[in-house]
Amino acid sequence: MKSVIVVGAGIWGTSLALRLAESGWRVTLVEQYQPGHLRQASAGETRLLRASHGSDDWYARMARRARELWRGLGERVGEELYAETGMLWFARREQGWERMSAAVLERLDIPHELWDPARAGTLFPDFRGDDLEFVLWEPQAGVVRARRATQVTARLARAAGVTVVRGRAEPYGAEPYDVVVPRGPEPYGTAFQGWAEPDGGPGGPAVRIGEEVLRADRVVWACGAWLPRLFPGTADLRVTKQDTVHFAVEPGWDTPAWVDYDGSVYGHGDVDGLGMKVTSDAEGGPYDPETGERRISPSSEEASRAYLRRRFPGLAGAPVLFSQVCQYTLTPDAEWVLAEWQDGVWLLGGDSGHGFKHAPALAEYVAEILDGGREPEPRFGLHPRTAARGLRTSGLTDR
Repeated sequence: MKSVIVVGAGIWGTSLALRLAESGWRVTLVEQYQPGHLRQASAGETRLLRASHGSDDWYARMARRARELWRGLGERVGEELYAETGMLWFARREQGWERMSAAVLERLDIPHELWDPARAGTLFPDFRGDDLEFVLWEPQAGVVRARRATQVTARLARAAGVTVVRGRAEPYGAEPYDVVVPRGPEPYGTAFQGWAEPDGGPGGPAVRIGEEVLRADRVVWACGAWLPRLFPGTADLRVTKQDTVHFAVEPGWDTPAWVDYDGSVYGHGDVDGLGMKVTSDAEGGPYDPETGERRISPSSEEASRAYLRRRFPGLAGAPVLFSQVCQYTLTPDAEWVLAEWQDGVWLLGGDSGHGFKHAPALAEYVAEILDGGREPEPRFGLHPRTAARGLRTSGLTDR
C-alpha cells in the first residue's frame, strides 16, 4: 500500500487526505492545532465559489468540478456545505475583467448573463449602481461554509482511515545530493534526485515531530501560512493580514454574493445569520500567523463602511455583527505552488484569495500527480513570479 504524510489540516490538506485515503493510500495527516482552528485561513466562516477567473479557463474548469464535488459532499453528509446564492459581478468598465470572464464562461458553456445595473438592484433592499456599466450574473455560484466544510472533511478523512497526528512538523533530511538544475528560458526551479539524512545515511520522504521521525512514500506540505517559514526562500510566498467584517442587517438581506473587482471588495448577503459580509481583497500588510494580532484594524471597518455608503447606503449605519482576521499566503502572480521540492516531497500552497473553493477538485488533481498519472502545470513551479493578481478579486490587474 502506498503511503503519504500530509502536513496541514486546512481545507487543502484535509481534502487531499480524504481523496488519497479513499483511493487506497495509507494516509497520515499532521496538524499542530485542530482542523478549522482560528489560525487557519480555512477557518473563516464563508468563502465564495465562482467560475469567473478573468481570461483564465483552467481555474474556471476546476471551479466547475469543485462545485459538483461540494454539492456531492453535502449530500453525502446530509448538510448543505455550499449555498448556491448566485453571484453578481459589478463591472465599472465596459471592457474589463468581467467582460473577459464572460467570454470564458461563454466558451465553456457555463451559465451566465449580462445585466443592466438596474436589474441587479432589484435583488437588494437598497442599491446604488450608477457607477456601473453592467453586471455579470453567475447563477451557479455562491458561498461555501468554510470552517464547517473543513471540519466535515477532516471528520470524513478520519472515517476513511486517515491517521491524524497532533504535533508541529518540521522538514527532515534537507541535505540534497545529485542536484540537477534545469536551465533555459523558463527555469521552473531546482530538481533534487535525492537527499542525505543528517546522519549521512540514505534518505527519503520524512517529517520530524519533536523527537519522532515519520516516513512515507510521499510527503505533502499543505501548511498554509507556515509554508514560507518552514521552507524559506524556496517558493515566492508572503503572508498578509486580511480583515473580514460582517454587518448586522434586517430581514430581506439574504441576497446573492457579489464582487466589485475594480473596487477590490467582495461580500455576500445574510447567510446563516452571519449578516452582510463586506471585505476588501486588497493586499494587506505582512503578518505572522502565530503572533499576529487577531483584531481587525480600525481602517478595515471604515473601508467596509465606506463601501456600504456607496453601494448599499441603507446599511451605512449598520452595526458590526462580528469581525475576523484571516491571513493570505500569496505568490506575486496569485498562481498556486504545487511542486516537488525533493524526491517524494511536495509543496502545496499559495492558495489564499481564490483557493478554498477549488479544494475537492484540486485534491483529485494532486492525487493523480502523486500517483504518477500526470505532471503538475508549469505555472505552479518554484520559479520566480511576476506580479499579477487578476486571478483573485483584488482588482489590481486586468488579467
